[in-house]
Amino acid sequence: MSEVRTYTASTMAVRTALILFVFVVLFTALLAGAYQWTRPAIETSLAAEKMKFINEVLPAGSYDNDLLTDTLRLPPTPELGQKTPSTVYRARRAGQPTALVLEAIAPDGYAGEIRLVLGVTVNGDITGVRVVQHKETPGLGDYIDPRKDKNRESPWISQFAGLNYPQVADAEWKVKKDKGRFDYRTGATVTPRAVVGAVHKAVRFAVTHQPQLFAPEGRP
Repeated sequence: MSEVRTYTASTMAVRTALILFVFVVLFTALLAGAYQWTRPAIETSLAAEKMKFINEVLPAGSYDNDLLTDTLRLPPTPELGQKTPSTVYRARRAGQPTALVLEAIAPDGYAGEIRLVLGVTVNGDITGVRVVQHKETPGLGDYIDPRKDKNRESPWISQFAGLNYPQVADAEWKVKKDKGRFDYRTGATVTPRAVVGAVHKAVRFAVTHQPQLFAPEGRP
């Protein structure tokens, strides 16, 4: 009798395991199917978000290529504050290089990392800078984001646009409190210092490495 009970219990355990296995397989298949179904929409949304920031720092009329496909993948780059690989978007017009859009990080914000994108022309002009992510104090240091800057007509971040790196001495890349050229808001000096420093390093990197950044991947 005990053997029958053991057999029955063993059979039930196997049956339960099989049912669970089938459930896991079906659930995984459903998840995979849902991902494949929603993937195009997700990719379209991500592409639109990238182009939104790119077009904020780079005038659309300055290029005629597809920036999301004309890219260069960089390894971790200290000059950009990047500890992981990042992407450079390369703008061209009639096949000729016009500008670069780089991803940079200011690691020394008041509340942590400040992520940026900036556009730099082949002549070293900054076409724009935008903060894409930060944790700075609301109402104090978050004015680096033009969406939160109370000065709508002339946001703090707009002072970078139009600057030409070769014509701005390295010593000037500081806030005015540190004898530099960049404005800041009283009571929030750490945040603009971090952004100015990150933009300075990034534009210098773009100008110094322009031939390599525009070269096809795999070429020096």
